[in-house]
Amino acid sequence: MRDMILRALTNLTARVGGPMTFRIILQPLMASLFAIRDGMKDAREDRPPYLWTLITDSSQRADMIRQGWTAVGRVFILAIVMDVIYQLIVLGWIYPLETFTVAILLAVIPYLVIRGPVNRLAQSRQSNQIRSAARARR
Repeated sequence: MRDMILRALTNLTARVGGPMTFRIILQPLMASLFAIRDGMKDAREDRPPYLWTLITDSSQRADMIRQGWTAVGRVFILAIVMDVIYQLIVLGWIYPLETFTVAILLAVIPYLVIRGPVNRLAQSRQSNQIRSAARARR
C-alpha cells in the first residue's frame, strides 16, 4: 500500500514537468472561465454562493450539482482523456485513480473555488452601483 501511494505521488508530481504540460495551465483556465461566467450569472439572478449553498442546502444540492456538471463536465472529460494519453506516453500504463485525481484537480476544484467569490464580488459591485445611482438621484 505504501508503495502504491508513493508511486501515485511521484507520478502526480512528474506531470508538472513532463510532456503535455500545457494542460496544467489550460484546463484550470477553462474551468475558471466557466466559473466566472456562472458566478456572474448567479449574481445577476441574485443566487447565493455556489460552493457554500452546495454544502449547506440539501434542497438545492441536486440542481446545483447538475448545473455545475453541465458547465465543467467537458473540461473534466478532456482532463481525463489528456491524462490517459499522458500516462500511455510516459508510463506505458493507465492508472485510473491517478487519472480521476488529476481531472478533479484540474477541472472541478478551480470551478468550485472561483464561482462563489465571483458571485459575491459581482453582487457587491451591483449593490454599490445601485447605491451610487440612488445618491445621484438625491
